[in-house]
Amino acid sequence: MVCFISQDIEKPALNERKISRWIRAVAAGYGFRVGNINYIFCSDERELEVNRQFLGHDYYTDVITFDYSTATTLNGDIFISLDTVRSNAATVGATFDHELRRILIHGVLHLTGQGDKTPETKTEMTAKEEKALALWAQLGGES
Repeated sequence: MVCFISQDIEKPALNERKISRWIRAVAAGYGFRVGNINYIFCSDERELEVNRQFLGHDYYTDVITFDYSTATTLNGDIFISLDTVRSNAATVGATFDHELRRILIHGVLHLTGQGDKTPETKTEMTAKEEKALALWAQLGGES
């Protein structure tokens, strides 16, 4: 089950059913099924608080993924700062919706084991994000 929760900010307008179907399709492509994935939308300040409290990091970020997956089932909590998603979209010249979908799937890719801490793994992550976004379009999602 994929849940969409808002903590201290208004939840974005999402087609939750379509996004959930897409996430299940992406997970299946990596040999996983979806168990319980919780997306928690929040502000920059809440994301910073989570980053400090649980990871010991003192910086803002767009997504923090807590992985509770088993061998074949994806489970996790994915915190997404909508403030940072909005500013990242402006920086790269993307729409907010496109950047949000990229970050939604970024968290799922972390649950599949994909890292992004080195130049090589960042390149792999970006390629996998692009592949997933192409699947979104094939499933009838808007661009």
